[in-house]
Amino acid sequence: VQLQASGGGLVQAGGSLRLSCAASGRAFSTYYMGWFRQAPGKERDFVARISRSGGSITYADSMKGRFTISVDSAKNTVYLQMNSLKPEDTAVYYCAANRRWYGDVDYWGQGTQVTVSS
Repeated sequence: VQLQASGGGLVQAGGSLRLSCAASGRAFSTYYMGWFRQAPGKERDFVARISRSGGSITYADSMKGRFTISVDSAKNTVYLQMNSLKPEDTAVYYCAANRRWYGDVDYWGQGTQVTVSS
């Protein structure tokens, strides 16, 4: 599975961004897709995960209400809509693919930088 993330950039606090993660490769339909982020000097943290059908979704508590994960199965693409962005949301955002819902990440995308200015 290959993952290509895009959509990052510089935005002012309160603004919005939508990240995309295009997936390719065999057996993609058997994976759960998600997003993680890593701020400078910090560990990589879970953001959200979604099933291929979109029927199962989970978020990190701190993301609920501002971030929305969605999937377009026909395009093999997962999105992360981020609203009301805060400077503390500044990080490299990585898309990820899991074979198991609560399992370790099996594949990582290359990351896309999100910078929120105050």
